[in-house]
Amino acid sequence: MNNLFYLSKLRVYFSFVILLAVLIFLVGCGKTEDAQPQVDSPYVVAANQIEAGRYIAIIGGCNDCHTEGYLQSEGKVPEEDWLAGSMLGWQGEWGTTYPSNLRLRVQELTEEEWVLVVHERTDLPPMPWMNINQMSEQDAKALYHYIKSLGPKGKHVPDALDPGVEPKTPYLSLIPKNLPQK
Repeated sequence: MNNLFYLSKLRVYFSFVILLAVLIFLVGCGKTEDAQPQVDSPYVVAANQIEAGRYIAIIGGCNDCHTEGYLQSEGKVPEEDWLAGSMLGWQGEWGTTYPSNLRLRVQELTEEEWVLVVHERTDLPPMPWMNINQMSEQDAKALYHYIKSLGPKGKHVPDALDPGVEPKTPYLSLIPKNLPQK
């Protein structure tokens, strides 16, 4: 009788060990603490989406054009004034363009519409659309939420001017000079 009790106890013990081993194996095959969501392209990881968007705006140079006086003051513009557009035009062979007021623009778009614009829009220089179009969906959403968190401010900038039309606002000329002849 003791042997039967002992074998029964041993069977329960081995069943428990096997169950525990299977559970450890299954957990080990699952997510690890270093696992990141699978995405098609790299993206910024930050404490939250707004901080990621702020980082993208800074390192992406968005303020250089889309914030009045930012480039000229070496970035010494309060954050409360960021991304409200600029009346400083950029003139080239395409005409004259103005950096849009992104704070008003995001008020007009849903997150999905913003992502579509970021991925598909092509427009006049000097905006580097060919580069912006490569932004990951996560980064585009983060940038949208950061800009939206700043709230609406300012007014819309002038529409682009055709080549040969003299701007009534200050502008920078991007027309190359002294190019070698081909």
